[in-house]
Amino acid sequence: MSTTPVKFYQVGSFAVGNRLLPAAAGSVQSDMERTNALTSGHRACQGCGEALGARYAMDAAMRAANDQVIAVNATGCLEVFSTPYPESSWRIAWLHSLFGNAPAVATGVAAALRAKGRTEVRVIGQGGDGATVDIGFGPLSGMFERNDDVLYICYDNEAYMNTGVQRSGATPAAARTATTQAVGPEPGNVFGQGKNVPRIAMAHEIPYVATATVADLRDLEAKVARAMEFRGARYLHVLVPCPLGWGSQSCDTVKIARLATQSGLFPVFEAERGEVVSSTPIRQRVQVEEYLKLQGRYSHLFSPKRRDDVIDKLQAAADRNIKRYNLLPEEEGDL
Repeated sequence: MSTTPVKFYQVGSFAVGNRLLPAAAGSVQSDMERTNALTSGHRACQGCGEALGARYAMDAAMRAANDQVIAVNATGCLEVFSTPYPESSWRIAWLHSLFGNAPAVATGVAAALRAKGRTEVRVIGQGGDGATVDIGFGPLSGMFERNDDVLYICYDNEAYMNTGVQRSGATPAAARTATTQAVGPEPGNVFGQGKNVPRIAMAHEIPYVATATVADLRDLEAKVARAMEFRGARYLHVLVPCPLGWGSQSCDTVKIARLATQSGLFPVFEAERGEVVSSTPIRQRVQVEEYLKLQGRYSHLFSPKRRDDVIDKLQAAADRNIKRYNLLPEEEGDL
């Protein structure tokens, strides 16, 4: 994927922008005619990263597919806050599945469309990390193995936020949740547990796998558009900070997502047929501590006693990501 950098100019006020930018070069979200797939009236928390990610991704998908999209949504935060019966904030063809079978239902929808000869209609499955990494992991792997023509998007807020902030297979090490309390010699979530689903998806050698965050709108939109160019199984993993579960300020959602990438804890990359083809370099590297200290779920690492041993282990994990995905091109990378 290649994108053209956009230059921003000071306009003599607190605003920032580029009024000289051609309309065609703007983001999907800047287009007044965008679909607005997830519209106002939903009940997401203030600063919800998942609400941002879902709207960004689905609007981009609708543009790429000429508005011919059917979305299958797993149970979870996104489904609960967007469709409290009998209301809905979705303005697209949208289907609610169970917690664990969204990939299977999306596969069925794709098969029905194929039987009807409706190749112009594209199918997207979506869910949070609980539905993706844990409960729906088997159907997701099956979807990958069969190479079904579905783009599956995981909005990763790193825990079961809808049911009380319990640990999921995507919860990072040392993070406090309702089921990984900050107690004992190794407080928070255990190191070495969980799943790296983007890499598992790559192991299936499906056509396209990518990661993104809500901190880089244009990157996220470009990856959705790129994914829609392929046929077969595709997977997009989007980091979406959760102020409630992460114990962060609602105004810091985008900032925290950016720090996750700039520290190396969340690598942003693309892969095709099991091979990494590009990665987004870190522009201004920060230590993981800058990311951790903005979140209440890591407060036990700083008070009442600073846990340098745990922080160092998290820093080592970030350093491994930087080398694995060549996130600092001026240094030697190892894919």
